[in-house]
Amino acid sequence: MALGTLQNVGPLHGHEIRRLAEVTSVSSWGGVSVGALYRELRTMDEDGLVRPVRTEQVGRRPARTVYRITDEGETELAKLREEAVTQVHHGTDPFSVALLFTRTNDLPILRDLLKRRRAAVMAMRDDIDAERRNLLAAGSIGPLDNAMFRRRVMQLEADLAWQDVLDEVIEESDAASADPTEENQT
Repeated sequence: MALGTLQNVGPLHGHEIRRLAEVTSVSSWGGVSVGALYRELRTMDEDGLVRPVRTEQVGRRPARTVYRITDEGETELAKLREEAVTQVHHGTDPFSVALLFTRTNDLPILRDLLKRRRAAVMAMRDDIDAERRNLLAAGSIGPLDNAMFRRRVMQLEADLAWQDVLDEVIEESDAASADPTEENQT
């Protein structure tokens, strides 16, 4: 994120990079730890990926180091971008673990939890889409950024569609367990 920002925008100090990260909420959807930004900038400086251009101080604020991306940073960014775009990433999934180890006598509790999950996913989808529309209207994002936000909205919509299927499976399972003739047929 930091290397890409420096490549796209030009030399910036850490606070400006952090502010861009916060405006786009990259920590919530991109897994970027904004809190580690300054440490990462120091590490990238040590590794030769960025270089200080100058130090600025405005009024009584702390001095801020302005960084630029180096040729080595450009090479590293190209490598990281290729990996991120071409590799499919799977993270931990506590939701699947919870479903896998749910007992059938827990289904009434599970139904309630799934309703709450559906509401949370819908709220997240709506919040991300509203943020996308606001940033687009303000001219803060371009077509690729817009497409990225749309992708996340579509992922959440797919999750909701999958949850519809799960609800059907649970209903069928409930009906089968309530119907003794169904059980005898298996």
